[in-house]
Amino acid sequence: MIRKDKKIRALIIQSIVKKPMQQQVEHVYFVPGMAADVSIFEYIQLPTSDYKTYTIPWKLPESSESIVDYARRMCEDVKHDNCVLIGVSFGGVIIQEMAKIKSFKKVIIISSVKSKYELPKRMKLARKTKAYKLLPTTLISKIDNWEKLAFGDFAKKRAVMYQKYLSIKDKSYLDWAIEKMVCWDQEVPPANLIHIHGDKDIVFPIVNIKNRICVPGGTHVMIVNRARWFNKHLPEIIKK
Repeated sequence: MIRKDKKIRALIIQSIVKKPMQQQVEHVYFVPGMAADVSIFEYIQLPTSDYKTYTIPWKLPESSESIVDYARRMCEDVKHDNCVLIGVSFGGVIIQEMAKIKSFKKVIIISSVKSKYELPKRMKLARKTKAYKLLPTTLISKIDNWEKLAFGDFAKKRAVMYQKYLSIKDKSYLDWAIEKMVCWDQEVPPANLIHIHGDKDIVFPIVNIKNRICVPGGTHVMIVNRARWFNKHLPEIIKK
């Protein structure tokens, strides 16, 4: 009987040793660019065996809401601890504010900036002169057919893409987001930040961007038209 018990215990131990440990799944949250719909991530495909992905859509800002309070509301959509946060353009700014409120395993910004020092000169000038208040956001919010205003095949294709993905046309949101982007005051980025930037970005020229992973030929909208690059490299960047 004793021998039989020992044999059973040995078999149990052997089966435990042979059974591979289940790999932990990474939870990855995506925040789109200014006024963009979460569908900009439709071509991003991370291995489902290793990652579960989620998107956080834009919320309409409350009256005179600070960027800190807004980021706090965005954090409410994050349901996992120690997860990865990825933001594009203004979404990259917002996730850095979110990282000041909630702890994340890794913060990755794409086509964005890490501090006010990386903003282009025109944005710095707009902040100083408050010219951003003169932007015709009411007109922008009412444009229903952008491609009709574009000239040339390339411009028309780009206009169609913008019309598809820039779905947030609420004037209060546009006014709020433009002001928060232009007047962003951050000087020191989060310690666990990773910055991915295209060398053809005309919104945030790469000449102003330090300590970044460069995507050759990448534009400001490369999350859409360079999705293959991200599908290939994002897993290794997240795990690094």
